[in-house]
Amino acid sequence: MLLMLFFCQTIMTGAVNRADAATAQMMTQYRVYQNDKALREFPTEAKAIAYAANFEYSHVEKIADRGWVWDNFPRYKVYQNGQSNMKWEFRTYEQALSVAKKLTNVHIRDLENIGWKYQSYAKFQLYQGDKTQASWSFLTLADAKQEAKKWGNAHIIDLTSNKWVWGNLTEAQVKAQRETAPVYQIIVDGEPVEEQSPYSFLMDAKNSSAAIAGSEVLNTATGQIIHSNVPAYTVQQNSTIVQSFVSLDAAVQLAAKTPNAEVIYKDAVLWSGIPYLQVNQGDKKLRVFNTRNGAITFAKGYANSTVLTTEGRAIWSNTKNLVYLGWNGSSTSTTVLNHVANTQGLSIDSPTWFELSAADGSIKDTSDPAVVTALKEKGVQVMPLVNNQFNRKMTTEFLKSATAQQAFIQKLVGKIVDLGAAGINLDFEEVAGSDRAAYTSFVTQLAKAVQAKGLQISIDLPRGSLSWNQVTAYDHSALAEVVDTIIIMAYDEHWSGSDTPGSVAGLQWVEEGVNQFLSYGIPRSKLMLGIPFYVREWKLDSAGKLVGNRAIYMSELPKLIADTNAQGTLDPESGQMKYKYVKEGFTYLFWAETEDTVKARINIAKKYDLAGVAAWRLGYESNDLWTMMLRMK
Repeated sequence: MLLMLFFCQTIMTGAVNRADAATAQMMTQYRVYQNDKALREFPTEAKAIAYAANFEYSHVEKIADRGWVWDNFPRYKVYQNGQSNMKWEFRTYEQALSVAKKLTNVHIRDLENIGWKYQSYAKFQLYQGDKTQASWSFLTLADAKQEAKKWGNAHIIDLTSNKWVWGNLTEAQVKAQRETAPVYQIIVDGEPVEEQSPYSFLMDAKNSSAAIAGSEVLNTATGQIIHSNVPAYTVQQNSTIVQSFVSLDAAVQLAAKTPNAEVIYKDAVLWSGIPYLQVNQGDKKLRVFNTRNGAITFAKGYANSTVLTTEGRAIWSNTKNLVYLGWNGSSTSTTVLNHVANTQGLSIDSPTWFELSAADGSIKDTSDPAVVTALKEKGVQVMPLVNNQFNRKMTTEFLKSATAQQAFIQKLVGKIVDLGAAGINLDFEEVAGSDRAAYTSFVTQLAKAVQAKGLQISIDLPRGSLSWNQVTAYDHSALAEVVDTIIIMAYDEHWSGSDTPGSVAGLQWVEEGVNQFLSYGIPRSKLMLGIPFYVREWKLDSAGKLVGNRAIYMSELPKLIADTNAQGTLDPESGQMKYKYVKEGFTYLFWAETEDTVKARINIAKKYDLAGVAAWRLGYESNDLWTMMLRMK
């Protein structure tokens, strides 16, 4: 993909500086997340926070270092009988307490600590005969007695000891009940206890049961269990049962002395000594934390890590994979399939299938639906490249005609839909600077038509320069508003028309280009870095005059170096090895593209948190390069 860049020689230095300052203000600096999913980026902290406030479980990070700037995560959580919901999560303790005080059998957890911040679990349970109800649970004996005044044949159980501690039966009523037919049988594991005859008076049965571990009182007349000494509160440590208790208080006392313990009641956690947050690497649990800062600081030291709450909600992760796009530079089906077969981790393939063939909007179509099907089965999306033959005059005439553009868009989008492709990659080069507004309008219409079908559109833009961008056909900021992805063609720093030798893409030049694109206000999530799989060899005569150049595939370099005994030295400016050899009176120079330089380019994409990288082009590289790229993804 050779670039013919238009250089403007009349830009005033003062104007450039003012433009630089203005565009720098547009660079996104903050990213909004909901839980661990990115939502949107903003140039200022205030705008990011204002947007984030519209979402539950949202937070704002500084993009450069993922520093945590703001969040609306809850600090306190209310549980009733071990159950909670989103409405019971609060930023302040006072908010949580106002809700908790209206409930029974409730506790508040400070999510940055273990155990209870507040609890109001019942200590006494009121019964009328065999029967009780949820509202007859009380914190104090006095409260239980106050309710009992409304009922006859009432008694109260102390839940800490599980014993009968009070009743309002008269001596005559007790005597009368003891003289009735015995119906209360003490059982263990569903079987009557030997040498334990049934009781007529309920208190006698409950008191007797208290001395028999794991026993229950069965009303044989109704078939109902009306009292239990079976331990219902289980202390678990790392999912292993430590001990079970009849009393919640006794269970909590042991759990508080046992690291990473919980008290479980009917499958619900009533008390927890396990920190609220844990860090996983993939499916492997690494460590638990009380504080978010501690968890995230630790997680940053591990690739593919996630910070999870005990409910399994991810609040932070670094598991994002780079998107890898590969251009084929070919329409031949066999070539395309061979290219992809040699890759690992390729996300998107872009065969050269569509071309603006005339100013009237007619299209040259060399697409192959069988290739789309084959690549889909491999898990690779297809986004065919659409070009304009790099024909400036034809493109200008095309952009003058609304009819031609509509015909082109309608036919192209229809074909992409029929193919089952994921979208298109637009590569219109050599567009006249005077067509800037017309080109933006065309791309806007095309993007709307593509996106209306649920498809994606990416656009290839030259690396260019801030100093003369405003006089080119490419309005970066406006285009970024309408397309899904912008690919920086960060190569051809020195190209076939250059009058001096140099690198195709020096690493410093590439990184400067990324910063320039960010300064246009383009979100990082929309940017991909174009990388070269080729170099350019320069031919100089005996006087050192440049007399020619040629492109060389990356895969050809090892043999070329070996055959010519080329000598390499590190070029600090480009960050590449610069090779030189002499043959038949001519001196040859090239700046090598290697696994290390590809790795460096991918690291630039990672450093600036870009969406991915796009390689020009597949087939130029060695197969083993993709092993490294897959591992870096």
